[in-house]
Amino acid sequence: MFRDPHSAAVPEQAKTRHLVLDLTIDMDARVLRGTATWDMEIAEDAEVAIFDTRGLTIHGVKALTSRGALAAPWTLGKDDPILGRALTVDLMPKTKAIEIAYSTSPDAAGLQWLEPSQTAGKSKPFLYSQAQAILARTFIPCQDSPGVRITYAATLRVGGGLEAVMSAIRDAKVTDSAEGRMFTFSQPHPIPSYLIALAVGDLAKRDVGPRSAVWAEPAVLDRASTEFSELERMITVVEGLYGPYAWNRFDVLVLPPSFPFGGMENPMMTFVTPTLLAGDKSLVNVVVHELAHSWSGNLVTNATWNDFWLNEGFTVYLERRAVEALYGVATAERQWTNARRALEATCAGMKNHAWDTYLRLKLEGRDPDDGMTEIAYEKGALFLRRLETEYGRPVFDAFLKRWFADHAFGPVSTDEFIGCVYDHLCGSDPDKLMRLDMNRWIDGAGIPNDAPPAASDVFASVERAAAAFNKSGVVPTDPWSTDEWLRFLDVIEPRNVDDLRALDAACGLSGRGNAEVLARWIETALRHGMNDVVPVAETFLVAVGRRKYLKPIYGALIAAPGIDGKKEARRIYARARPGYHAISRATLDKIVGVAAS
Repeated sequence: MFRDPHSAAVPEQAKTRHLVLDLTIDMDARVLRGTATWDMEIAEDAEVAIFDTRGLTIHGVKALTSRGALAAPWTLGKDDPILGRALTVDLMPKTKAIEIAYSTSPDAAGLQWLEPSQTAGKSKPFLYSQAQAILARTFIPCQDSPGVRITYAATLRVGGGLEAVMSAIRDAKVTDSAEGRMFTFSQPHPIPSYLIALAVGDLAKRDVGPRSAVWAEPAVLDRASTEFSELERMITVVEGLYGPYAWNRFDVLVLPPSFPFGGMENPMMTFVTPTLLAGDKSLVNVVVHELAHSWSGNLVTNATWNDFWLNEGFTVYLERRAVEALYGVATAERQWTNARRALEATCAGMKNHAWDTYLRLKLEGRDPDDGMTEIAYEKGALFLRRLETEYGRPVFDAFLKRWFADHAFGPVSTDEFIGCVYDHLCGSDPDKLMRLDMNRWIDGAGIPNDAPPAASDVFASVERAAAAFNKSGVVPTDPWSTDEWLRFLDVIEPRNVDDLRALDAACGLSGRGNAEVLARWIETALRHGMNDVVPVAETFLVAVGRRKYLKPIYGALIAAPGIDGKKEARRIYARARPGYHAISRATLDKIVGVAAS
């Protein structure tokens, strides 16, 4: 059993196996109330079962035994600002299950409660959860470790005529009662706690394939279903690369703008940000990424958050391979090349704490969110690409298929991965192992010298256009892709602000529907002193909650020349902060708060 530094649980003594969740959702009070009943696997000498909680009120605990339900003694441990409080339950003789009656806090970090005004329809409230990395404990008492997998069944009672969805199969029958509508769900495949998810709101569904559908607010559904009409094609492509899809359905839920990530790979119900709705399917690679998690992360999961690269590095690699199959080699190479530039910038920014550029993270005593950087994603993917170049694509693809088949529905560690490389890739050729220098990749800083190079000519036309713009203000006219625009905006060094204004006027950058391009344009314009973009930045920052965009824009605003950027950042943040998720607020409080001090 893997010991997880971010969980108080001792699974080798008492381990959760199946959850029966029965909750009433109070949208007015912003709390969940009910019971979590855990079927347990208990060692003969075990005296206690330990669960993770954070901000929960425990109303009572029962041990379900062969003699019936008995009140069980329990205690809550010392509160830790990151880990919360351990719930220790004294085991009764012949205990098979433990029922915990509880309620959540209105400010539970894993739950986002939205006023009607914060939704697309403006008429009904909305709730969604975000459990990764260790926030499931803020709305369910659980063994909140990726190394512990459970199946679950759930009953949700919801008032106000709202719809409810979860990361599970929803029963077709919805029961109406005095308490509201009652929804039932089942997740037959074992998943880690961070993949338990729920959402409640004014939702509608549209099928886009035999095993896929798009869920969204009615006002958004037409746009969303058009944008994501190719879900079935995506599933088929990834299946052709890495084996059968194991999760019954791949539905996508478009959340309100406060969602802090591009997507969250909750099985059977992927959550995505509305910033993907560019209108031209130019950002659907994010959905490809979340789909790829159905193999890397959901099917085979990092045992602890120190092994996070086994989720995200694998997923980025799978995503790029799928993008290549779906949209061509040139598109995938542009993504690899832009990602390499971002990875190099991340490594440069971490030179004073180089251990954070190791693939095997060192997150003990820290929030696992600290490990959600380009390192796990892009250095991890680059390492897998290094293996591909060393052994050849056919051999490496066979290795990955075996990896997913051999470890399906289980946790894995970095050491296990190293062992599989020894056993199944390089066992017959030790010289290749020596050339790989896996220790340098996994427990070494930065980007190793043997990393596959980025494509040298994939942005040749963009580089020429950037040089012409830098030299004489020539505005590009090519119909570029998202990746080409990102590259251009990254490398331009305008002569003056007037050249930037001309670029904006000619190319309509301040009015782009593509959030990737718009966010990068705002950041670039601020960095080069075009401060008349501040109103555009304010509109964007108030409307969008995706942390990937917020961090660099607030940073650029704070450092913007010619204005009191710190003052502007504080002013906008005070207006926007109530609509941000707790995950985004935790990051931005440090950025804007430090600037304000």
